[in-house]
Amino acid sequence: MASTRAAELAELLWELKRADKLATFTTLARRAGFSPGANGRTVITTIKAVRRGWPHLQWWRAVSDDGVCEKGSEHEEKLVACGYQFQDSNGKNGGVMLIEMEKHLMVWNEEPAEAAAATVES
Repeated sequence: MASTRAAELAELLWELKRADKLATFTTLARRAGFSPGANGRTVITTIKAVRRGWPHLQWWRAVSDDGVCEKGSEHEEKLVACGYQFQDSNGKNGGVMLIEMEKHLMVWNEEPAEAAAATVES
């Protein structure tokens, strides 16, 4: 059985897929109601659970807060396959950095608490 964190993250990944957008680890964790952990470790662990429980979801839409991923990684390959472009990250862990990251990020119109309140009132 998947954790509550994984279920919340899975829902957000589904939203990202429908919008054809990306989101940072910190943004996703906060919207899902938990801390991202040091360097996004909690989100990375939760993504592993999502991949097991919901393999059809596009887990790779979750990106590090600085847009850097490991060069040649599955994460980079999935993003490149969908048209995202990278450049050398100038020494940041030997990785590559997402180009124009800000224009690819999902923008939610409401804060997570406001969204929950609106759902309850409806």
